[in-house]
Amino acid sequence: MPSLCPGRGGQGTVMAWASSRPISSPACPEPTARDPTPSCTAMGLRAGAQVSPGLALLMWLTAHCSRPQAQGFSQGGLDASRADLWASANASLLHSFWCQPASQLPRDQLSALIRAMATRRVLLRAWQLSCLANLAALHGLQDDFELHPPDLLLFYNLTQVREADCRAFTHRAAQGDTELLANLPDQRAALQRVALACLGGPRLRLSASDLLLLGVLVCDMDASSIVAADPRVLQNLQRCHRLTAPQQAALNTLLASGETTLGPPGSWNLEGLRALGPLATYISSSLWMQVQQAVGLDFFGSTVATYRAGRLSQQDARRFVTGFLKAKAESVSSRPKRGTGRPCLRGDITAATLRDDLFLVHYDCVQLESCLGSRVLKANLDPLLQHPLPAECQRVVKAKLARVYPRGVPEEQLPLIASLVYLYSRSEIGQWNVTSRDTVVALLASDVALENQTEAVLQKYLDHNGTLTGALLVAIGGSRLCWMSARQIQAIRPSEFRLAGALDISSCPQSRKDVLYAKAREAFGSTRTTAAYYRFMRPYLGGAPVEELRHLVQANVSMDIDTFTNLNPRVLQSLSVGNVTTLLGQNVGDLQKARSHPTISSWLRSLNRSALGELGLDTDPAGLSGPGRSTTVTPNTAPRGPYPAPTSGLPRHSAPASGSPPAHLGYLPLSVALPSGLLWLLYWGTPGLSQDCSWDTRTMASEDGAAPAPGAGKRGLMLLGRGRP
Repeated sequence: MPSLCPGRGGQGTVMAWASSRPISSPACPEPTARDPTPSCTAMGLRAGAQVSPGLALLMWLTAHCSRPQAQGFSQGGLDASRADLWASANASLLHSFWCQPASQLPRDQLSALIRAMATRRVLLRAWQLSCLANLAALHGLQDDFELHPPDLLLFYNLTQVREADCRAFTHRAAQGDTELLANLPDQRAALQRVALACLGGPRLRLSASDLLLLGVLVCDMDASSIVAADPRVLQNLQRCHRLTAPQQAALNTLLASGETTLGPPGSWNLEGLRALGPLATYISSSLWMQVQQAVGLDFFGSTVATYRAGRLSQQDARRFVTGFLKAKAESVSSRPKRGTGRPCLRGDITAATLRDDLFLVHYDCVQLESCLGSRVLKANLDPLLQHPLPAECQRVVKAKLARVYPRGVPEEQLPLIASLVYLYSRSEIGQWNVTSRDTVVALLASDVALENQTEAVLQKYLDHNGTLTGALLVAIGGSRLCWMSARQIQAIRPSEFRLAGALDISSCPQSRKDVLYAKAREAFGSTRTTAAYYRFMRPYLGGAPVEELRHLVQANVSMDIDTFTNLNPRVLQSLSVGNVTTLLGQNVGDLQKARSHPTISSWLRSLNRSALGELGLDTDPAGLSGPGRSTTVTPNTAPRGPYPAPTSGLPRHSAPASGSPPAHLGYLPLSVALPSGLLWLLYWGTPGLSQDCSWDTRTMASEDGAAPAPGAGKRGLMLLGRGRP
């Protein structure tokens, strides 16, 4: 019989066995002392119940994997070659990394795991990376940084980087995504200082070789450094997620100088503008006025086509269009004034007109109002809204729709106006009919709707359907929970909340975090062990009361710093130094990396010098205001006002735990290979590192056996192979 355990035969064996061998649906047996198969009662099933083939296979696997160690896995771990083979066989586990099972890996397996993550370019989240960095340091693996993922290097203890390795370390770390350090402002600033130290100290002018070393770290530099840098700094800036207003001004100063490869604005060509990538969307209107008209129009049409093809974000496209059209308007000295009843000067807008990528050049918002007829609008709403309309033009379209549909936009048209939803009031949305899940997803998954719109759209759906399913919550995303009313959140059935799983609510205001925590407690409170309970509750602990956190202290959960920074700042004030030290466990050193984060700095200011010394932090009060930095970086998480938090307790059966599972099935082990019935069970299985089946990243079910949301697997499987934009 071939091996079916993860790490003892690989995914292919499991898939081949599962697909080639039919499994009957036996009756669920009564547990017996001699039968190694896990009882149905433990699985949340009654004895005698018919079980699915997936469940039968899982029960067999669980029993099989609990037997003595597999051949080739010695007590001392694996040799290097076998460790590499182990990591290769467990490739899907890389995506679902979490701390507790990884902390039980021997050094060679952990090393192989990290190297495999780098080879396969596995994308991990901040809470996973911070923990993994600490594990690597604990095992003395940090010196192998050249074989580690660049994102992981961002979280390493920089004081342990040897001077001889400074440039090599900085160069590799600078290939990572510094946005992952959003909750570690001091670590982000320290990276900047280390990088400049590698160059021999701050430079008046960064050379091309300096820029090659600094990589994405340039995105944290101030405007004066960008202006003074070698013009090849543009290549660094292309990797920035966004530019601050001063950085945008610096970019335009640099482009206006004519010292870049594009030359002066009057000599720019289409190829050069395209080479700028997203940086071209920041070009100011004053520079567009200097560009040759034909070149500008060609680039405008090219950019709109890119946007309509879905390869440019709405924010970038609208910023570009607004700046370009402003330049065009300012270049026309005799621009007519807007007035009521103004005639259509450009000719009536037709379906063919709307297919033209230069449509917005030919028809400004005033002409849009004058030349767009009701019949064409109704028949061509989709192609019209595929253009990156400026806000003024969006308001024109909304007003026309109100005249065409005085009783509210019909439901079949609602998915087309997602980009306009933010303009609608609660009373206007009240005229809509929202009966379809697809309509809700189309309106709310675009990140355009704001608080009132989100609540109003969901209420219209609830009025018709009566419930929010777990699948719908997953589809619209955790951020939408932030803008639901407390009454809507409370109305979510616990079973549906369990189906939704771990949603990211870190951006929610404290009042919503409190309500969501209470809902999560209702959904996951009956989970059998503290270990499983913590992994389900981790995303919702931002609303936890002090009693909950003290229970977690006793459970030795080793909370990651990313979760810690999202706790309620007022609740955190009630925790002692001993509480926090135990709560963070092996991650307590990360306080130094985040001491300027508002939540943490507020807590640190309440401590005396002796307490700061216990935490290994310097006792200089000035240090609490933030590191000395030459960057403009600020964390994206701000403290919220105090709110009352509900009280709670934890399951009685405590067990050490650490980390949290990712939200979707796509991050689960064997997710590509196994049938959906088994995926269902793997997701909710017992976590931990088995004695012979290597690393198991499955998570514990609540006692009623809830399953992941339908559709979550499909979305997650796509995420497995997706790289970071």
